[in-house]
Amino acid sequence: MTTAPGDPARQARSPHHAPPLVARLTIAPHTGPARRIDGAWWPHSADLLAELPELLTALPFDWPRITHATVNGDAWPALPTHTLVGGHVVRLRRTTGRPGPDTICLVSPGNGRWDLLIIPPDTPEAEAVRIMAEMARAGEPTPA
Repeated sequence: MTTAPGDPARQARSPHHAPPLVARLTIAPHTGPARRIDGAWWPHSADLLAELPELLTALPFDWPRITHATVNGDAWPALPTHTLVGGHVVRLRRTTGRPGPDTICLVSPGNGRWDLLIIPPDTPEAEAVRIMAEMARAGEPTPA
């Protein structure tokens, strides 16, 4: 039996899948004193378990292995206490009701912590790109 290129039977057997999503991440420049926010992350969804692997893979090479991640904000659903990312355990925590913007705190014991501003997934592209560009240029987002 042969199938035509547009045949649904052929499409169902196709080994090709959509490419994985790429983390949308900007790291602030390393100038001056330590800052409160180290970069900005614009996840594709509010599903931290799906988004975290892409984020950790996109981090700069000089950042050590992340073992803890805490998200601040009401947009994140309840989380398990840990997940497996890239063959190692990452402990998860969610806080709510804290003042300030939504952030994710990434921790590597003995090496440091990095706080990233979370741009909500449903943010219009033009606004998210502007925030990320300002973070990359000035090390902090500026109001619209």
